[in-house]
Amino acid sequence: MSTVKEQLIQNLIEEDKTSRCKITVVGVGNVGMACAISILLKDLADELALIDADADKLKGEALDLLHGSLFFNTPKITYGKDYSVTANSNLVIITAGARQVVGETRLDLVQRNVVIMKSIIPGIVQNSPNCKILIVSNPVDILTYVVWKISGLPPTRVIGSGCNLDSARFRYLIGEKLSVHPTSCHGWVLGEHGDSSVPLWSGVNVAGIPLKSLNPALGTDSDKEQWKQVHKQVVESAYEVIKLKGYTSWAIGLSVADLAESMMKNLRRVHPISTMIKGLYGIKDEVFLSVPCILGQNGISDVVKVTLTSEEEARLKKSADTLWGIQKELQF
Repeated sequence: MSTVKEQLIQNLIEEDKTSRCKITVVGVGNVGMACAISILLKDLADELALIDADADKLKGEALDLLHGSLFFNTPKITYGKDYSVTANSNLVIITAGARQVVGETRLDLVQRNVVIMKSIIPGIVQNSPNCKILIVSNPVDILTYVVWKISGLPPTRVIGSGCNLDSARFRYLIGEKLSVHPTSCHGWVLGEHGDSSVPLWSGVNVAGIPLKSLNPALGTDSDKEQWKQVHKQVVESAYEVIKLKGYTSWAIGLSVADLAESMMKNLRRVHPISTMIKGLYGIKDEVFLSVPCILGQNGISDVVKVTLTSEEEARLKKSADTLWGIQKELQF
């Protein structure tokens, strides 16, 4: 007796078991699921795989997405605790990691995350040796270094989400101040993702008009328009959202999908993302910080050489020294 499926469908060609474009999201917390839904709504993959240590939450999140399959075009969503579910991924997005607890030093937090990454990364690389790994977990710059060390992959394929979101916040806030849409406001935030990030005021422009040509004091303490507050708001953005709703998710999810799109579609767009910058700007240690990078199907192909002021370069160097001070104490 043939099944209903067999009666309904005549199989002329054997089903292709491999996906042309596969993305894996590791961790199904608020950030992981924001990444997942953003990727689904942009139609970036033929297969989306989800993996997490919490089997019940993993199944619940996966089923919740699958029940909405009618409303997006990704034909396959898989999930599981075993890393075989991630096999043949083009891109693996890491959102899993430990959160800082009260009284814990940054080094202690990073060390706990080293242990977590050691449990995740070997299974990823074993099942998808040709993948790119995009690290979203914080502190993102240090964890990108950690994943690079553990994975053995070239640094061009181990990428931190870095200042892609900081720069998006920067452009949004510039747009708010000027009443112009953020896509028409151009400006970069580089360096460490977070408190010590570096805004490049000299490059801020609208329609190619540098704002510094209109206000030479832009971004300085003597600026009567107080543009420096814009970067202060960028730094405080995450803290404000966390205070109000308990966590950040949507903006970072959209930012990650933006980066994934450049890789999956080989767009070769320039993004401020965390990469190995040893040898740049006088930095001699193996640290990852955000600089403008060309991003495509093979990961980071090129770094755009931005001319920094002596103050900006000094701030970038200070970030690098701070990160290296933590990294050199890590136990692998």
